[in-house]
Amino acid sequence: MGRVVVAGSINMDVVATAERHPRIGETVAGQSVMYFPGGKGANQAVSAAKLGTPTALIGRLGRDAFGEQLRAFLAGQGIDLSAVKDSASASTGTAIITLANADNTIVVIPGANAEVSADDVAQVALAAGDVAVSQFEIPQATIASFFQRAKAAGATTILNPAPASAFDGALFALVDVLVLNETELGFLAGVDLGDAPSPQQVTEAVKALIPRRDQTICVTLGARGAIAVCRGDGRLVEGRAVKAVDTTGAGDCFVGALAARLSQGGAIADAIAYANVAASISVQRMGAGPSMPTAEEVRALL
Repeated sequence: MGRVVVAGSINMDVVATAERHPRIGETVAGQSVMYFPGGKGANQAVSAAKLGTPTALIGRLGRDAFGEQLRAFLAGQGIDLSAVKDSASASTGTAIITLANADNTIVVIPGANAEVSADDVAQVALAAGDVAVSQFEIPQATIASFFQRAKAAGATTILNPAPASAFDGALFALVDVLVLNETELGFLAGVDLGDAPSPQQVTEAVKALIPRRDQTICVTLGARGAIAVCRGDGRLVEGRAVKAVDTTGAGDCFVGALAARLSQGGAIADAIAYANVAASISVQRMGAGPSMPTAEEVRALL
């Protein structure tokens, strides 16, 4: 079994709950404020680690109270933090989240995450069978360096291009599995997919990205499941209908679970089905990092 190695962001999520989201220029009364470990990189690492996969995280923290709390939480999940360094000047990354009726809006302040560099990703040796994971909350040049090292070692690469941002063909060429939601796909493909695109619409939008025949594009559709597109063909993997409490981190749970399953030698369709179940559990709990399920919980529903 290989490892999951995640290069990515580590944030403290400051979550304010309210009955509804404010309109532009409006103030609404909130119900509570909570603090949860988050950041897409940390969330994905926690997801993989809680599923029993050896997991390492590469990232940066500030020398502040949030940084201390996050380091303690991540260490408690059994994650290798030897490549998580403290910034000399920047604060720990923070996400300001408004949660209303299980839907969220998020503003991310990168802080120390913006300093994750090529030297940082060089600190972890990769090997064949490992799965290297990253997302767009750290610099793209750093991700390219990370994936170059991964490909040279024979590791599988997974990119989650979120928050949605344009990226060049050189980075795309280093990706084995691209995981994105329908909104991110619409942005990158330059099409309007609406609220509930059909599998055919999703498959056609993926073609606009001009993927290689050996690349898998996995488009997550929330409760409807996910579509895996490979060699021009799209396959829908059904999701699970559950009562969502907090969708924050659900996509990260999916990515971490997918990486965990692939590191264990699972086929892509099996890994997507596994990740769907894991994500369906996570949305029934509050917070991002703390909501990730264990392997036993996922197995009980498979």
